[in-house]
Amino acid sequence: MKHPVRLFRLAPLALGLVLAAISPAALAAWNLQQLMDALAQNKSSQASFVEKKNIAMLERPVESSGQLFYTAPDHLEKRTLKPKPESMVIDGDALLIERGRQKHRLQLQAYPELAAFIDSIRGTLAGDRQALERNYRLSLEGTAERWTLELLPRDDKMLAVVRRIRIAGAGDQVRSIEITQADGDSSLMSIEKLVMP
Repeated sequence: MKHPVRLFRLAPLALGLVLAAISPAALAAWNLQQLMDALAQNKSSQASFVEKKNIAMLERPVESSGQLFYTAPDHLEKRTLKPKPESMVIDGDALLIERGRQKHRLQLQAYPELAAFIDSIRGTLAGDRQALERNYRLSLEGTAERWTLELLPRDDKMLAVVRRIRIAGAGDQVRSIEITQADGDSSLMSIEKLVMP
């Protein structure tokens, strides 16, 4: 029998040989394109959300909740139910915001930073890697069962507003969206997919 100290010294070598035997394809089994392909399979979804915003001038986070609706490729709807009813509908290049009796309609092409932010969400939901890479540097961590996609703005104007966006999920489902603004404020939206009857 070999001396225990010699076996201990051989352990790193044995581990290295095992790792070397695993093919690069197996190590790269989960990648950004596979995530995009999985997300692109969802043509429509409905979910509930709870959003907590941390704002520097406020002592406690501001919390809201409601429902989200998505229809590929570019229709996104956020209906806030609490604390006050509010609706935001994005259809193509048009954004409609309703608060009580007030309605505001915007064309996203007139607001490039806002359009880039909205495209971060729509692009992820649609699995549109090209749309995301136009405005962000992308990095993916985790596995197919539990992943985090980080988006870092490429444009200095966008970077002056948003430092980073982290989208986490499982399989083909987005579970949370965390936004860190350049001024230090942040928000975390937790998402729970609703099962369609």
